[in-house]
Amino acid sequence: MCLFSYDDDPDPDEQALAGLLLYVPVRPEGAGSVLRLFRTPLGERTAVGFTRRDLMIATLGPGQQAMVLAEPALRALTVPLGVGRLVVDPVLSARAVTAESVDVPVRAL
Repeated sequence: MCLFSYDDDPDPDEQALAGLLLYVPVRPEGAGSVLRLFRTPLGERTAVGFTRRDLMIATLGPGQQAMVLAEPALRALTVPLGVGRLVVDPVLSARAVTAESVDVPVRAL
């Protein structure tokens, strides 16, 4: 323990932001929620976070649930899972596969 205090030392009672706050997509699982992981176009697993809820809804739909996490906390959760990439505010996503999109007739060559 240090007995001396300096002017540039942070006050322990002051709360500082722990990094960028992100809306992180989750899915309900049992009594809680589970972090959703995604894949890049090249197949690499990635965590995704959005700086605004409306951006998340525009990309993933209105039914998407989320939790707010600081960027370092999100990285701390995903690194042990082997996920080192974090994409913030992705703008492109593929539409979900539905029965209508699968029933496209194919011509024989």
